[in-house]
Amino acid sequence: MALSFIIRAKTTLETLRIWKYSFLTCSDSRWPVISRLKGLALRRLALRQNVTYGKNLHVGLGSVIWAPRSLEIGNDVYIGKNATVQVDGFIGDGVMIANGVGIVGKTDHDMKQVGKSIRASSWVGDEPNRLSLPTRVGSDVWIGYGAVVLSGIAIGNSAVIAAGSIVTTDVPPNAIVAGVPAKQVGSRFTSADLAVHWELLTDQGVRMDNLRYEV
Repeated sequence: MALSFIIRAKTTLETLRIWKYSFLTCSDSRWPVISRLKGLALRRLALRQNVTYGKNLHVGLGSVIWAPRSLEIGNDVYIGKNATVQVDGFIGDGVMIANGVGIVGKTDHDMKQVGKSIRASSWVGDEPNRLSLPTRVGSDVWIGYGAVVLSGIAIGNSAVIAAGSIVTTDVPPNAIVAGVPAKQVGSRFTSADLAVHWELLTDQGVRMDNLRYEV
């Protein structure tokens, strides 16, 4: 009887795993109701303490979003799979954050505490006022696959961060940056096109003129 119970329990668990995988990976276009439920489930799994967000936030499977004090996420933001966002600050409207991106604190652990191992040192979650460096990501920004953005910097509106880059300093609006550490390698639009682009986005309700989004 005990063996039979164990077999049934294992079968039930395996069935639940299959259903969970099917639910989280199902086609959004074929099952719109399930798609909405999936989006809600993924947000609940990803969003931790001190995070607020606007309309139409998408969060991929395996992502974690947390802030020591406060993180504000704007409207129509896409965050891919296995991304980590663990900073104070804000993310603007219409931002795309690819799979595997990290937006993380560069002073999260006090590595200079004498007599304490790094594992036992002060952590930003315990001392956010001392260790947290707010991070600003403007609107209409694309952060490519596997890029790392360290806290305490500002990324201007309409900037593009190339895949695999490590961003350690401010990124001007409209800039394309790449490399380790990331440096500007180009511009996304000409000056004339950028002015038209921002005007059209503003007309669509994207917040492009908020002073918080300037570098």
